[in-house]
Amino acid sequence: MERTIESTHHAMTPEPTDASPPIVRARHPWRWASAIVSLLVLGWIGHSIATNPNYQWGVVWKYLTFGTVLTGLGWTLTLTAASMIIGIVLGIVAALMRQSPNPVVSGFAALYIWIFRGTPVLVQLIFWYNLAALYPQIEIGLPFLPALVSIPANTIVTPIAAALLGLGLNEGAYMAEIVRSGLLSVDSGQKEAAQSLGLSPARTIRRIILPQALRVIVPPTGNEVIGMLKATSLVSTLSISDLLYSVQGIYGRTFETIPLLIVASFWYLLASSVLSAVQVMIEDKLRRGHSAAPVDGLSQVMRYLRQMTGLRARHRASEK
Repeated sequence: MERTIESTHHAMTPEPTDASPPIVRARHPWRWASAIVSLLVLGWIGHSIATNPNYQWGVVWKYLTFGTVLTGLGWTLTLTAASMIIGIVLGIVAALMRQSPNPVVSGFAALYIWIFRGTPVLVQLIFWYNLAALYPQIEIGLPFLPALVSIPANTIVTPIAAALLGLGLNEGAYMAEIVRSGLLSVDSGQKEAAQSLGLSPARTIRRIILPQALRVIVPPTGNEVIGMLKATSLVSTLSISDLLYSVQGIYGRTFETIPLLIVASFWYLLASSVLSAVQVMIEDKLRRGHSAAPVDGLSQVMRYLRQMTGLRARHRASEK
């Protein structure tokens, strides 16, 4: 009987075969064709750049570290930083005003965003530069009463001030929508839990909502910084010695337009590459600090309260 069962078992078990079906990799002829075409195009462009004498690479190397060019680069970076600071501060304020339940406050912020986001930044720069034509005197005082101080507009609205007003106010309108989207990305339970524990709205936003919204706010803000770096080239219309205006002044005398524009493009590319690297570092840091598991609002608020309680206890102990 055992032999019968064993023979039946052998009969039902398939015999192992040494010949397994061959593994055939998928063919991607169009992928190879596109790669070859891309390499040919790159080779053609590189050969043209290297052999075309009209690029005047000697002139490019001559003016790449020219004093006037480096001074213009410094003004470009300074305007970028100052305008972004103004834009970020205005954006946060405008975003919080847009979230206000007061319709007047929310409507005022919406009107600001509508005007400055809906008009070209070049138009705004020229408008602020010519503000004296509209208001020859800038008066400071209470409405419907004699002015306490009256200053000529040209004294206050210098080309630098006009550039900061135009770039900063325009950037503030865009940053307001970026910050508002970040605030809306935080679960409403965070705010409700904070309110139930007695935290003030200002502290709730500063300690609970805004730190979590940064993960949404930082990536588009990095793009705005790079965009602002390039937008500063528009201030050359106000005769500000930024990078573009500096190279324009040089090729206006030497008529070497193309090599000087290559110099400006090189510094713009280098600065934007550095800013992109900083953006990636900040995003990686925020990503590492973010747990994959979602944190409910009550836990977040309780964690903050425990931290505050520990700080107060240590402060009292130090006083004793």
